[in-house]
Amino acid sequence: MTVVLDPSAQSAPIQGVLDPISCDARDFGAYARTGGWTFALKVARSVRPGGQSADETPKVSAKEFAELAGCSPERVMRYYKAWDRAADEGLVPHFEVLVPGQDIELPDAEVWQTYYVSRSSASSERGSAITEAAAAEGIRPTKALEVAENPTALRAAILADPSTAQAARAALLDRVKEDPALQAELARDIARTDELKKAVATETRAADRIGYVRQIAEKGQIRTPAGQTLDAPAELRSEAERHLSLLDELDEGEDTGEWATEAYDTMKNLVVETVEADPELRVQERRTKFYSSLQKATKVFEELTFDDADDIYEDDMVQRLEELQQAIGSCITALRSAAPRP
Repeated sequence: MTVVLDPSAQSAPIQGVLDPISCDARDFGAYARTGGWTFALKVARSVRPGGQSADETPKVSAKEFAELAGCSPERVMRYYKAWDRAADEGLVPHFEVLVPGQDIELPDAEVWQTYYVSRSSASSERGSAITEAAAAEGIRPTKALEVAENPTALRAAILADPSTAQAARAALLDRVKEDPALQAELARDIARTDELKKAVATETRAADRIGYVRQIAEKGQIRTPAGQTLDAPAELRSEAERHLSLLDELDEGEDTGEWATEAYDTMKNLVVETVEADPELRVQERRTKFYSSLQKATKVFEELTFDDADDIYEDDMVQRLEELQQAIGSCITALRSAAPRP
């Protein structure tokens, strides 16, 4: 014989017994509205505050409550401390005014994470610093603490995901500005890694070239090959501004090396053309270059000492000095012959 059951009869509550589905729905709705406050209230109204003895209140200790709940006292205390912080700010009542079984209106669920920290590490000095930094970034402290407690997972994410690596790079750059020890460590790492040294050299060269173009565009000054600093002609400055605007429009992650080289080479050539086009400037450039070479040569000879001439003497040295002496004599003769007549 086949028995057909009425489906509606399966869900109908028995008289005097609360429907399990309705009970679950009610609890779910309460948690959806209030989040962790639902459980924090159970702790706040059942666990006696510090300083109160068992004789003063019907509440139990955190340890006893944890045993009844089947969890650790530490977990109970995290809810206890969250409620305590919220009570200090007037968001919820203090423990002393709550009694076991009492229901009150609870804050919204979104506010819970502001007071609750799920990890004991948050109570340490390091954890407090991480919590404050997370608040400044507008994220939940629990997320930042979880990452800090699992550096291997952070390493894996950085290695596997470019966006995570970029976030880590930006964070390191922000920190290195105020952390001399980290500055030194990063500098050592770069110095010991050939690939990084090459990359730094490349970026430094690009930055120097951009700086050369920026000097012309923003300060209106050019530096000639011989080292003169002059006011830039209007058309040359305009060309520098054009190149600089192209460089400034590049995306943050875009390679600037090729653009910087093009801008630098263009401006260097224009500077040379500017010097060559002006006879007076051309003469001044040659004079400056001559003085620069003369000063370098003079400095080299001034640094030489001959106290140990017996030890370092070689015929080739004397021969080369004699040739140099002849060259200097020819140079002096040429300059004297070009000197203005009195």
